[in-house]
Amino acid sequence: MDNHLYNLMLQLTQEQKSLWRIQNNYLADANEDKEAAALWQTIAAAKAEQVKMLEAHIQKRMAA
Repeated sequence: MDNHLYNLMLQLTQEQKSLWRIQNNYLADANEDKEAAALWQTIAAAKAEQVKMLEAHIQKRMAA
């Protein structure tokens, strides 16, 4: 495995952990604050998209 692929996999792990924390902790903590909850939802959507992009790129690199 080259270093670039390793970096992609490491970043994927970080993004997945961050998304999990947002979905399981931060949104619940912001339940009374609609503006904060909306912000966390926007960030979670962006993180989910980044996870998909990283997964697709990693799969492509591993198939090559």
